[in-house]
Amino acid sequence: MNQTQVLQGRILTAAGWLRGRLYVEHGRIQRLQEDASVAADTLILPGFIDLHVHGGEGVDIMRGGDAAQHVARAHARHGTTAMLGTTMTAHAPEIERALQGLAGAIARRDPAGARVLGVHLEGPFLNHRRLGAQPPLVVEATLAGVQRLHAIAPIKVLTLAPEVGGHLALIPALCELGIRVQLGHSAGTYEDGLAALQAGAAGFTHLFNGMTPLNHRDPGMVGAALAHAEFAELIPDLHHVHAGALRAAFRSIPKAYGVSDATAATGMPDGEYALGSQRVMKCFGCVRLVLGDSLAGSALTMDQALRNLVSIGLDLADASRRLSQYPAEYLGIQAERGVLQAGAWADLVVMDAELLVRQVFVEGAEVDLAG
Repeated sequence: MNQTQVLQGRILTAAGWLRGRLYVEHGRIQRLQEDASVAADTLILPGFIDLHVHGGEGVDIMRGGDAAQHVARAHARHGTTAMLGTTMTAHAPEIERALQGLAGAIARRDPAGARVLGVHLEGPFLNHRRLGAQPPLVVEATLAGVQRLHAIAPIKVLTLAPEVGGHLALIPALCELGIRVQLGHSAGTYEDGLAALQAGAAGFTHLFNGMTPLNHRDPGMVGAALAHAEFAELIPDLHHVHAGALRAAFRSIPKAYGVSDATAATGMPDGEYALGSQRVMKCFGCVRLVLGDSLAGSALTMDQALRNLVSIGLDLADASRRLSQYPAEYLGIQAERGVLQAGAWADLVVMDAELLVRQVFVEGAEVDLAG
């Protein structure tokens, strides 16, 4: 017999804050009840949805096997209730190994972990001139090649450089597969970005990083995003993007959302870790390539992302939407996740007044924060 769970506090709903109670049955939100007498020091927010996760707590998703389950558990303890496992540029057998591991995690959620919704294929369809921390193993995408990978594990988001080879012409076919095409690791022009959006591309991968910057006479890929995008992901660790640039993006792009771009270094002490075939060093909160000075993913968690967004001046409701509601809308799953409303999955993060995580629920099941 399913027991009704009741949480109470200040609840962030699609219509705004509600002081009262939230009832959960069979893993879903049954109803919300207003009650002004409920204490307001407990905050109940939609669970975070992270669409760009490479690793966590010493484990890299490219390892394959049970790596994705481990990473999903690590991030659930920080309020992430749903995520996309994200790949690195690599040789085909290594990408396939990672996808095979992800397929298992997608099919069977670890009871202690976030729901793995699918794959973010970040590479190998990139421009060698804007690799960032990606290895120099780029190839041109083909529909048959993407279909083969998509058959191993469902690709929800695919990053490509639209100016490379036949990528622009390929975008409509990728959209037909149900894949959100993102522009990133690109040396393309403003015009390339605009043409890709018109062809069906939906977003931008870690906006500002790994793409041609904004110049007032040559607006680049960043300019295309600021002028025309509805969605774009950013890394709000305050290392990848200056607070002022974050605020400019949020003002320009209606549903810009935050991602962690987390690596195996997340949740770990300073030291050396794997990022696909690359070696990275975590030091002073940053993750950089061991050989070179390029930022290489992050050590960010989504609860820290929330605190960072609030610290730069976003109100809490707006910050929360950019880590939950907008990513859900981007994937087209907003009826199920990202918003606290009757009928949605009970994906919840309970925080105190200092925005520290106190409880996390994934599909109504409480996560053991001690691990």
